[in-house]
Amino acid sequence: MSVAESGIEIGVGDPSREDVRRLVQVHREWSLQQTPPEFSFSVAPDAVGEAGITLFTARSPDGELLGVGGLKQLDSRHGEVKTMHSAAAARGRGVGRALLNALLDEARRRGYTRVSLETGTTSAFQPARALYESAGFLPSEPFAGYANTDHNLCMTLAL
Repeated sequence: MSVAESGIEIGVGDPSREDVRRLVQVHREWSLQQTPPEFSFSVAPDAVGEAGITLFTARSPDGELLGVGGLKQLDSRHGEVKTMHSAAAARGRGVGRALLNALLDEARRRGYTRVSLETGTTSAFQPARALYESAGFLPSEPFAGYANTDHNLCMTLAL
């Protein structure tokens, strides 16, 4: 497990742990409140492992779960960021940035040449889009069966 400058501990998490399952479910419910179901691609807690997502967790030094973020291999050179969510009480503490940095480090370790993601377009997703843009992600053509719509935006970062 790596420790970010802020003392946040980042590592591969167990998607079957109850606190992790709860936060993934919170993410899914939040996503479905923001986006019509046919345009929402959040993953249910039971499907994280089945979807081939390596789930990372961010924890405080005392073990409190602060956030989750996943990395899915699309092919040998292309990964996808999935299931990014910071707990409400942890927002503004750098959790999202620490998780994203860990996912990008893992993508580089795996030899990916690019990492993509799909996110929402409403104002509720603006903080996520700002985080991704600040890391160098740019709007992109759709990938992996997604479509750019009024509700969805695909973004990619060349590594």
